[in-house]
Amino acid sequence: MKEFQTPDLPYAYDALEPYIDEATMRVHHDKHHVAYTNNFNKALSQHPELNYENAEDILQDLDKLPEDIKLAVKNHGGGHVHHNIFWQIMGPADKNQLPSGELLMAINSTFGSFEAFKEQFEQVAMTVFGAGWAWLSLDKNKKLIIEKTPNQDSPYSLGHNPVMGIDVWEHAYYLKYQNRRLEFVQNFWSVINWQAVGQKYLDNK
Repeated sequence: MKEFQTPDLPYAYDALEPYIDEATMRVHHDKHHVAYTNNFNKALSQHPELNYENAEDILQDLDKLPEDIKLAVKNHGGGHVHHNIFWQIMGPADKNQLPSGELLMAINSTFGSFEAFKEQFEQVAMTVFGAGWAWLSLDKNKKLIIEKTPNQDSPYSLGHNPVMGIDVWEHAYYLKYQNRRLEFVQNFWSVINWQAVGQKYLDNK
């Protein structure tokens, strides 16, 4: 069975300052993400007969997994995959990007405008109870949707392909924002790498 690795951040730990602080990035990536990856591998190692090349494929096939590792794989495999996406779709705020091309056209046609999309996305992120994620995903019909998942439950397990997501577990923001989740969610727009999001959209549509 393939052993999965925690990828390095594609930028420096302090690259998302002042919106996401260096201390949070170090703990979030080096502790939380690494733990998810290690526990994911530990669960899979109990069944060496499993043969998956991609972690996303595992999340899509949870019902086919042995019962004794299914919950661990859902939780830790989800954490591994979701954080991979999270790091990829963020970048230094000085890029000041906005969505463009086919992604922007799809956002406008689906949600009415980019501003309307932002408002809906923030609302969904704020209504995640406790721990979880808010996502911009492509559904089974390749239509953009905004959805939320609790804990590390994955859009992949629903047959969806996430193109952008925000982690609203407290470990993602509490060192800087304490209980001010809304401030964190609003500042998230300043560190989105829209080029990366647009490429994920094109790759999956």
